[in-house]
Amino acid sequence: MSSASIFRREGQNAEGGGYVSSVSYNSTDDTFTVDGLAFDGDNEYDRVTTPFGTLGGYALYEGSMSYEDAETGTEVSQLMHRALYGVSSSGRTEFAIARSGGYVPYGFGGFIYQRNGEVTLPTSGQASYSGGYGGVRVFDGSAGLEYTQGDMTVDIDFEDFNTGSGVKGEITNREVFDSDGNDITSDIATALEATTLPTLTFVIQPGVADDNGEIAGSVISYSSDGAVLKEYESGTYYAILADDDDPTVDADEIVGIIVMTSDDPRVDGRTVQETGGFILYR
Repeated sequence: MSSASIFRREGQNAEGGGYVSSVSYNSTDDTFTVDGLAFDGDNEYDRVTTPFGTLGGYALYEGSMSYEDAETGTEVSQLMHRALYGVSSSGRTEFAIARSGGYVPYGFGGFIYQRNGEVTLPTSGQASYSGGYGGVRVFDGSAGLEYTQGDMTVDIDFEDFNTGSGVKGEITNREVFDSDGNDITSDIATALEATTLPTLTFVIQPGVADDNGEIAGSVISYSSDGAVLKEYESGTYYAILADDDDPTVDADEIVGIIVMTSDDPRVDGRTVQETGGFILYR
């Protein structure tokens, strides 16, 4: 049994990630506080309610687009920031993502994910987990942002590989929306000469899981070029196993983050960075 809680955050990188130093949720007025990002108002993000308030079942928040100079009363324009927050039904796992659509490169942002409490890891058998996936997409090559959601499953073989559990996963029924909430899934699929967005899959490989219940590996998707499949998206997933309130089932839930990039098939020379979160149940 691993009794330790685990908190993980994105490290600072050349793409502008890792600048979120802390987050907190205020249930009284349903606001979300994000610290570490410039020009996001007073750090307090309000809940988005229209055209949708959730992505994959997770709450969406927005930073203020103006801030008043306390000395002169002048309104200072702010940059577009969005935050996505998920917490499991047990409260044992949670994640938060903050990204900005106010920059021509990807801009500054960050993510956190954590386990609150212990986990008992099975040493035999296999398990399947399912739930929703939600994320934010930003660009290198233009400002702006998009939203995404889908259905997600993860399967774990706790016996093999001998060097650590085998893990496979996929995201299906993927949808993408522009910043106004319009469904633009078909626009991307058409640009890929497809009818739907490709399924995103975990790369199955040994050594992705450790004794603390942490998992990290690669993700990839493919588009079709005639009879040949070619890589469309690639990136990394990070996850933590946790126990919920049911004492009869071990490792009941998973929380995690996926960060991936792709060439935008709609705009030559533009790259998409998608950051998504998930909480899945056994």
